[in-house]
Amino acid sequence: MKMSFQWFGESDPVPLRHIRQIPGMHGIVSAIYDVPVGEVWPIDKIEALKTKIESLGLAFEVIESVPVHEDIKLGKANRDRLIANYQQTIRNLGRCGLKVVCYNFMPVFDWTRTSLDKVMPDGATTLAFSTKEVEKIDLSKGMSLPGWDSSYKPEELRSLLAEYSCIDEEKLRDHLTYFLNAVVPVAEQSGIKMAIHPDDPPRTIFGLPRIVKNCNDLARLVSIIDSPANGLTLCSGSLGAVPENNVEALVRLFGSMNRIHFAHLRNIKVNAAGDFEETAHKSDCGSLDMAAIVKALHDVSFDGYVRPDHGRMIWGETGKPGYGLYDRALGAAYLNGLWEAVEKFSTVKS
Repeated sequence: MKMSFQWFGESDPVPLRHIRQIPGMHGIVSAIYDVPVGEVWPIDKIEALKTKIESLGLAFEVIESVPVHEDIKLGKANRDRLIANYQQTIRNLGRCGLKVVCYNFMPVFDWTRTSLDKVMPDGATTLAFSTKEVEKIDLSKGMSLPGWDSSYKPEELRSLLAEYSCIDEEKLRDHLTYFLNAVVPVAEQSGIKMAIHPDDPPRTIFGLPRIVKNCNDLARLVSIIDSPANGLTLCSGSLGAVPENNVEALVRLFGSMNRIHFAHLRNIKVNAAGDFEETAHKSDCGSLDMAAIVKALHDVSFDGYVRPDHGRMIWGETGKPGYGLYDRALGAAYLNGLWEAVEKFSTVKS
């Protein structure tokens, strides 16, 4: 298991020199953030980022993420040009030694929260989702969710949602199949493993189709192309937001197929209404058994990349919600501790 940490480049309030001080930290997960979606990532930009990260003794082997243009998801006439650009970006990443590309196929919104700073009993703040708050939102008046307020102007959002009105789950899955049939062979040739991220949360939002929600969806996805290059980012917090998703069982099933290439590990507290808040990583802080999930990864001989996913803002830290240093560093230490214990004391090895 290779521990990694997401870093958002020079604009990130968390400096690389602090990340390298986290015990057991293998590498950085990052991306090129100043190239418009749908355009090719230049090799010189990738190499510059890689050089900066590696100069501090950290590996750079995972990209999160190469965004998929909405016109590809919609199956529009210009998708072949956009897919050709995506293919070239994959080739460029392979030439620079990258190994895994995380991406998603969520229409319009790649994550949804109703609060970025819900106050917890101990005074920490965290990301949270309220079903009632989402149901109150009138998208015809524009986007009013935290983190998305400036993503689209009201008329742009209305136009995009209108285009999706004739796209159901099967049609979106057809478009994903078209994309994968074009991209996965290039990824294979480039030494890249594609790792799709689950829907976040894994349920229908605003009537938009969602196709990476549960075990059946994941099974259909990996069957589209029977290739190790067509795999998953197993996000415990995203999948775990629906209690019917048994995250440990999903790890064992898809991990035994060698289709989990990247894991986002975080805990959440979920209620029967589908509301959830992100908690500290420790198992008894939330609804997920993180120890069982880590043991499942070990039992399927997982040797890929993980990162502590979203953290609370603690100890007075300010910065990008969910991506502060302190709580994610605690999460990394906790997850490494679980892995070491399982590694040393497990009596059954697969």
